[in-house]
Amino acid sequence: MIVTSTPSIEGHRITRYCGFVAGEAILGANLFKDLFASVRDLVGGRSATYERELQKARDIALAELQEKAAALGGNAVVGVDLDYEVLGQGNGMLMVSASGTAVLIE
Repeated sequence: MIVTSTPSIEGHRITRYCGFVAGEAILGANLFKDLFASVRDLVGGRSATYERELQKARDIALAELQEKAAALGGNAVVGVDLDYEVLGQGNGMLMVSASGTAVLIE
């Protein structure tokens, strides 16, 4: 399945718009991850732990988006937008949402 942030797919013609689709993933950060990330913040550098969690959440949201598109009869998703939020008490949860339009392409 082709998933793109653009409104069209070069070399393909959209034959049917199937509808709006969205996928979400909410992951909690645990105490140990927070502790090690805090140390990393103090000494500088990238937090590989949080980067992995962010990638995991993005993968889950996009997979759910594709499943919903297929359920509507689509074989591609155009106009995809990714949004990131922190939620919960003390911002302990990470939410990634992906949305777009399921389409049928030739």
